[in-house]
Amino acid sequence: MKFKLVISEKPSVSKSISAVLGASKRENGYFIGNGYIVSWCAGHLLELAPPDSYDEKYAKWRYADLPIIPNKWKYVALKEKSAQLKILTDLMNRADVDCVINACDAGREGENIFRAVYNHAKCKKKIFRLWISSMESTAIKTGFDNLIDGAEYENLAAAASYRERADWIVGITATRLFSVLYKQTLNVGRVQSPTLAMLVKRDSDINAFVKEPFYMITHKDTSFAVS
Repeated sequence: MKFKLVISEKPSVSKSISAVLGASKRENGYFIGNGYIVSWCAGHLLELAPPDSYDEKYAKWRYADLPIIPNKWKYVALKEKSAQLKILTDLMNRADVDCVINACDAGREGENIFRAVYNHAKCKKKIFRLWISSMESTAIKTGFDNLIDGAEYENLAAAASYRERADWIVGITATRLFSVLYKQTLNVGRVQSPTLAMLVKRDSDINAFVKEPFYMITHKDTSFAVS
């Protein structure tokens, strides 16, 4: 018997999906039944590797080594989630699994979470995409009745990957740069730093506020006769 492997982003979502699909038997890390295996990622299972995994010299923070831009990106498993990663890897490579359905959250990050595991497992099986915004049973059923070819989301996957790598490059390089220049740890991030700058500017504007007199126009009611 052949199975379709469904991978969601969260265990709770897998539970809802398995109920609709009839995959009622619970195993270690997945549900199975009615031609489906339903498992989950539990959020990010992999993250971009630290700088010293590319070259030992990056273990030390030196101005001369900047910027740090890997030629070939590496991922490492999150230690606390390594067991689930192995389960997914084994499931993807089961001989009786003929395709994989990406049921992670409908968006860029959901695509990124799924693709990281798919690539880690060196899986080459056909991808289908479940794209739903509701966990109601009817919405899940409709979604599975209208699965989309995973190739349609290659650009979304690429955008997610580029965002992730841009965050890494800016975070690693800029943090080390400013920390070395100012001789103290200064964390810099692509989103964190501009957001912090907005808060600092607003706080500065409030502290620099100088009271000025202002005037309001008032209307004095006068009675007059109209002939």
